[in-house]
Amino acid sequence: MTLREILLATRSEGKLRELRPLFARAGLAVVDLRDAGIVETPVEDSLEVHATFEENAVAKARYFHQLSGRPTAADDSGLVVPALGGRPGVLSKRWSGRTDLSGQSLDDENNRLLILGLQNAQDRRAFYVCAAAYVDDGRELVCRGETHGHVAEAARGCGGFGYDPYFFSDELGRTFGEVSTEEKARVSHRARAFEALVERLALA
Repeated sequence: MTLREILLATRSEGKLRELRPLFARAGLAVVDLRDAGIVETPVEDSLEVHATFEENAVAKARYFHQLSGRPTAADDSGLVVPALGGRPGVLSKRWSGRTDLSGQSLDDENNRLLILGLQNAQDRRAFYVCAAAYVDDGRELVCRGETHGHVAEAARGCGGFGYDPYFFSDELGRTFGEVSTEEKARVSHRARAFEALVERLALA
């Protein structure tokens, strides 16, 4: 089956930087929301209201597929910290509740809360989760990826985005903020979820 151009339904430049090469290696053409002319609206803020990453990812993919008429891929990702009862989890981006902030300022506030919550914790284990969903006129697919490590006591590196400078990867021996996009892609939760999704698309 020949796939039409796939809409990558995210407004995160960080995610787009990671996902474009992955789809390109699989020979799949993609377009982002801006290039597709889809203007951001308040409705988008109401999509991630579910209890699981998988439900949120499918909800986003369904919404943008219906809006655009294009085959659509979307994800929901977040950091799970057992010592914090699994938080920030599906609320990772919105954990601070600071709707007045965006971009790096929002990341900084979320990270401040993360370190504050763990200041007396002995257990600093953490893992990133990504659920990658795909929706077209006849199918709904969802795949999950994880990567494990712990939360560093201080930020290390200025790469990546979100919690990356604090997430020390077991597999890489450095934080996601210290490694290149290519190094991160070898082990990241998002790469693992989307690689599994792309493989399923290729087999369809």
